[in-house]
Amino acid sequence: MSEDIARDVSRRGEVRRADKLMTQEQLQEFLSHAFCGRTATMGRDGFPYVVPNLFVWMDERIFLHTARVPGHFLANVEFCDRVCFEVDAPGETFPYGPVECDTSIAYRSAVVFGRIRIETDPDARRRFFAAFMSKYAPADSWGRTPGSFPRIDSTIVYSILPEVMTGKQTALPSAQKRWAPRPA
Repeated sequence: MSEDIARDVSRRGEVRRADKLMTQEQLQEFLSHAFCGRTATMGRDGFPYVVPNLFVWMDERIFLHTARVPGHFLANVEFCDRVCFEVDAPGETFPYGPVECDTSIAYRSAVVFGRIRIETDPDARRRFFAAFMSKYAPADSWGRTPGSFPRIDSTIVYSILPEVMTGKQTALPSAQKRWAPRPA
């Protein structure tokens, strides 16, 4: 491995703004509730591929699924198990100083570097779908039988085992700490 690549690998997950760093507890809470993430894979042709996924944080892993059909995502996962997963939640934009570019946004974000695999354990697959439906669908309001997953075998469930996880956030400052608008 070249010296430049080795230096880059050792910096994976390094956050320049330590004042914005989430604790591991905050990061895991964020992953538990975040809506949609993006998974980056690498293709045999050397091109990256990024796709949005609904997901579940469960058993210290990220679980997601796709249809059981050939495509870029499956081909890339079969080629290389290294992935990067990202999730973010934007908040309110706010002024913090006297000039126009003194503007920021409240946000939370997470980046996870890890290894992805196709989940073959039937119990883990069923638990994923139960957790997925609990996260994304209102349990009682649609009148369907909980735990009915007749198309479970027509999907591929993936799990990402994190190697490095980081989270960053900027909280929305109180109104007193934001730049006051000029009188008209």
